[in-house]
Amino acid sequence: MQIGFQGNLAEIVVVTHDVREGNFREALDEIRTLEAVDSIPSPERSEFLILNELQLRYDQNMPKRMRNYVALAEEKYNLSAYPVLINILPPPSTVTIEDCYDSEFMGLKARQDYRVINLWEVDAELVLGQPLPPLFPFVPILKGGGSESKLRSAVQALRADQTLNQLEPLLAFFASFVLEIPLIQQIMRWDMTVLRESPWYQEILQEGLAQGIEQGIQQERRGSLERILKLRFSEIPLEISLKIQALTLEQLEELMATALTVNSLDEFTQHLPK
Repeated sequence: MQIGFQGNLAEIVVVTHDVREGNFREALDEIRTLEAVDSIPSPERSEFLILNELQLRYDQNMPKRMRNYVALAEEKYNLSAYPVLINILPPPSTVTIEDCYDSEFMGLKARQDYRVINLWEVDAELVLGQPLPPLFPFVPILKGGGSESKLRSAVQALRADQTLNQLEPLLAFFASFVLEIPLIQQIMRWDMTVLRESPWYQEILQEGLAQGIEQGIQQERRGSLERILKLRFSEIPLEISLKIQALTLEQLEELMATALTVNSLDEFTQHLPK
């Protein structure tokens, strides 16, 4: 969705484009079908592309990836591209989110600017009031969105549009970052079985598996569990990491589901074997 221009920049705030290398690919298939934009005709400018990249958390390889995405898109469609990086969750405080790729090699310079949208800086009231339907599932993690009243408003908005029904489990997942699970279940009639059967739940479980393939299935599961904990709680203490290393494969698989539903790292620790 395009909501206007400021100077020479197009203001883009809606997540609707193809997701490459991003998280929740399966879950966001439904979002991609909503007002999907490949190109924008403009009375003041020639037609151009909007290239959105959705990331669960920013990582330091993104500037180079954004440069590559823009080059590939412009070559394929023969149009100029307006790249947008959308970050869902904030990275650790030690990580700086860059808004350009800038390098120099043997006197040759390369630069690619891109627009950055951090969802935790987007006002939940604005999303619900506009309204901006593709952003409804993210309301709990938006600015001012982590309350019971905002969750109820988001649920009501999703259920009012039959095309958005499939996004309710995604809303429940992000609500679990800021609200108690029993409250979410009360508001949304949310069943954990639905979560476990969702393709994006499996996508989360697969986070970090590649790093442990050569070390066997058990080590892969350890890496996956730690990855889930880091995605939800940023950092995990060494004490917990050491306990995870001692878990059996069966225990690891059980705790991966637990890691997605607990409200805090302390609550997760209570589920670890004594």
